[in-house]
Amino acid sequence: MEHLSNGFTLDIPAGAFPLSTDSMLLAHFVQLPRNARVLDLGSGSGTLGLLLCARDSICRVTGVELEEVAHQAALENIRRNGLVSRMESICADLTSVSERFSPGSFSVCVSNPPYFSGGPASGATPLARREDACTPSELFRAAAWALKYGGDFFLVHRPERLAELIARGAEAGLEAKRLLLVRHRPDAPIRIIVLQFRKGAKPGLLWEEQTLFDKQNLPTPYYQSVYHIG
Repeated sequence: MEHLSNGFTLDIPAGAFPLSTDSMLLAHFVQLPRNARVLDLGSGSGTLGLLLCARDSICRVTGVELEEVAHQAALENIRRNGLVSRMESICADLTSVSERFSPGSFSVCVSNPPYFSGGPASGATPLARREDACTPSELFRAAAWALKYGGDFFLVHRPERLAELIARGAEAGLEAKRLLLVRHRPDAPIRIIVLQFRKGAKPGLLWEEQTLFDKQNLPTPYYQSVYHIG
């Protein structure tokens, strides 16, 4: 059982996507408008939804998750945290978003998507980490359909995929607006990127760098803010 801020708890079944630094960074990076309606694409056990609801007492979150075990865990996490009126989990392929929701139904989309290509060589990698059922193009198309004009799509990924992500976003009408580059230590390479795309926006990208641990291997102020320490 993971303990989140504001007394929320998260239970993740064996084999499901765990609570990770990626999820914590993404939830911290997300900017929520007032009365936000959020769509979590590939929502797993409800991690991002819980983190956002713990941070914002008004937002509502709908999760779309392909795997039944993770979906059932999300339903239990929603019930246990008293969020039935603000969160829901739907067990479905994200490619069905256009069939399930009217276009422009959400003000924000979020995703901690698969990082690795699918195929025979990826058989040992958990489905939540593979692109077999969630290519970047499919992910951006789903977000673009769901978002209202001016709405934002936030996702976390690996730096080697940056150019592809920006290109796929542009193809779907989502313009990259903010980029966060994250290092584990000051002398380490960038390991994580977090991006904000906006539907219908003009070109113009702002970026920043953050480090999680200092040269003495102590948590930086940024790390402490992400994990609500102190």
